Amino acid sequence: MAQTPNPDLNNPAPSGARRQIARAAGTVAAAFVLSNLIGLLRQILITRAFGADAALDAFYAAARLPEMVFSLVAGGALASAFIPTFTGLLENKQRQQAWQLASAIANLVVLILMAACALAWLFAPQLVRYVLVPDFDPGQQLLTAELLRIQLVTPIIFGFSGLLMGVLNAHQRFLLPALAPSMNWIGVIFGVLFLAPTMGVHGLAWGAVLGALLHLVVQLPGLARLKPDYSFSLGLKLPDVREVARLMAPRLLGQAAVQISFVVNAIVASGLPAGSLAAITIAFQVMTMPQIVIAQAIAIAALPTFSAQFAAGKLGELRESLVDTLRGILLLSLPATVGIILLRQPVVALLFQRGDFGADDTQLVAWALSWFTAGLVGHSVVEIVSRAFYALHDTRTPVAVAVGQMTLNVIFSLTFPALFAARGWLPHGGLALANSLSTFIEAIALLWLMRRRLGGLQERRLLSGLGQAALASALMGLAIWAWLGWAAAQPLWLLALGGIALGGLVYAGGVWLLRVPEARELADTARIRLRLKL
Repeated sequence: MAQTPNPDLNNPAPSGARRQIARAAGTVAAAFVLSNLIGLLRQILITRAFGADAALDAFYAAARLPEMVFSLVAGGALASAFIPTFTGLLENKQRQQAWQLASAIANLVVLILMAACALAWLFAPQLVRYVLVPDFDPGQQLLTAELLRIQLVTPIIFGFSGLLMGVLNAHQRFLLPALAPSMNWIGVIFGVLFLAPTMGVHGLAWGAVLGALLHLVVQLPGLARLKPDYSFSLGLKLPDVREVARLMAPRLLGQAAVQISFVVNAIVASGLPAGSLAAITIAFQVMTMPQIVIAQAIAIAALPTFSAQFAAGKLGELRESLVDTLRGILLLSLPATVGIILLRQPVVALLFQRGDFGADDTQLVAWALSWFTAGLVGHSVVEIVSRAFYALHDTRTPVAVAVGQMTLNVIFSLTFPALFAARGWLPHGGLALANSLSTFIEAIALLWLMRRRLGGLQERRLLSGLGQAALASALMGLAIWAWLGWAAAQPLWLLALGGIALGGLVYAGGVWLLRVPEARELADTARIRLRLKL
């Protein structure tokens, strides 16, 4: 029997599912914070070595196709289809069938990725010239093709590694998969420090290959502890393999839509002033740092729990878990949005302005970052609600919405840069705004459809959380604005870090004064753990 929503809007009854998601999200978030720090170091070293110049534009353009191949064949499509099916088998005590499914999917993914990457290697010059960056000059196109061929091995490695992440997460093992991105960045850092000095940007590409290998290797001990029952079979006749294929099919369409929008952005950016493609790439990476810690960490932790609740027929619990998760997302993503937009210039300068990365490069990245960050809340909500649809074994709905988002993004990307230029603004900011606006529309559509699917989303609780987060974020924004005016003449590190610290303190005080239940529950949990340690 489904549970009824709790009538207490501000103090919902604690549930095992919420605590399970919170514990797992805490583990993943901590590992993702480490990953973000290492990722920042990686980006700092890259920009110091190359600046935002044509060589780095070529590297990012070359990296786009391997990312696309991985995303289409595995990536999010695989996780969204595999984890709910695999978790359902584990929930119903069908371990042998679960490992048969994992083995078959692993074999299929590796074989398909090998074939796709071999074709891409053969036709790399044509793909670069006619698809990826048609507006690059011939020399830059040749460099892009060389870098592409080096990196085409990474989708095969990431495909198998991504499946391992799904297997471990389904077993509620989150630490090693969450550490995998850090290992990936360490490989890239090795390429920057030890290979690039003699090999140039080609060393950076080989560092990306090393990073993919480390991403896989760090998870192997966790897999060994599960004692997997591997079998070399494609399992084409297994019902569970067909179920994964059924769920993946629409997700592949959705991933294709996302990648098309990325390709359009790269094509448009390649025709804008030099450094535009590198600027939007760096800015998007900076924006996704809080998104990864806030939204992806919680989404990764929530999907196995959502899937288990659906497999057990507990839709009421799933609805309550989803609402709790969305409230937490809003309470974290809104202040992050305000803080990044206000502090964008000093933060980008503090992180990257050294070596070949000058003040003009800072301006390019900060401008794009402000428009990308406007979509942080939308990106975060999409991460959570789409996972809830996947747990319901419904990949068609979020994919249909994603296709609509892609269509809007392409239309906006083709029109906004010209509108920005007409106003005398840097045109690459229009590409960032196109992404943010289309993602916000996607988030609203997914929430509306999920509300219909679950018979409501406890709207008063959601709006209450949104209002509290917005008010506390406004107070934080005023404090940061005042700080920027008062400390403008202070050293850059003090301006940036002081603004971050002040904003965090003001926001924490705001949610406490507003009696936000999640904040008080977190404080109570920390107090209890501190007493136990003492």
